[in-house]
Amino acid sequence: MPSLRALPPPPPPEHLRSWPDREAMLADRDRAMGELGRTALGGGRLAVFLVWLLVLQAGWGLIGAALRIADDALDPFGVLVAVVPAALGVGALIPAAYFQVAGLRRDAAARRLFVRWAALAPVPARDARHRAPGRSLAWLLVSFALGAAGLWICLAVPYTARPGSSSYTGVAYGVGAGLLLWVHGLAGAAKAVAHYRLALRLVSPGPPTARSASSERPPHA
Repeated sequence: MPSLRALPPPPPPEHLRSWPDREAMLADRDRAMGELGRTALGGGRLAVFLVWLLVLQAGWGLIGAALRIADDALDPFGVLVAVVPAALGVGALIPAAYFQVAGLRRDAAARRLFVRWAALAPVPARDARHRAPGRSLAWLLVSFALGAAGLWICLAVPYTARPGSSSYTGVAYGVGAGLLLWVHGLAGAAKAVAHYRLALRLVSPGPPTARSASSERPPHA
């Protein structure tokens, strides 16, 4: 999967650079920035993000089922039966949470490398492709849908709960499921906005520096 491939290395220090010419350096720079952009915001990364979210929801669902079984149990045997789905749920939650956090840390590392490669030789006209507005928009729309659904569940489940017909276990499960969606929606939206703002800032031409302005030859009188 794309998210499991090694990240491109950082640009070499200035005293170790051995590109034959500027075009060769720009070609390596374009290749690295493109790969880093796809690693952070590509379709494969989005698919992995959603798959691990589904695994988290499945694990939480198994734990919710175990709590309901234990809540409805009339004897110790019923409580023991609840141990099986609880163990399966924990077994799904732990690796899913680990890989989601690892993915976010990898995204942060890719963003830092993107900054270093972009600062190597800014070429705004050539770098416009690295803004990736389509991928950023896709992440933003999916994340907004996840966050909106999660927030609605977190509010609707307690609001519609009624004494006698709704259990504390059911309400806790619903709020937890909504919270997972809401947190993932926030994380995905923040990542999409951060990448687009970063790319926009790095590939946009800035104002001339004072040094470059003062180095220009003054016009003849």
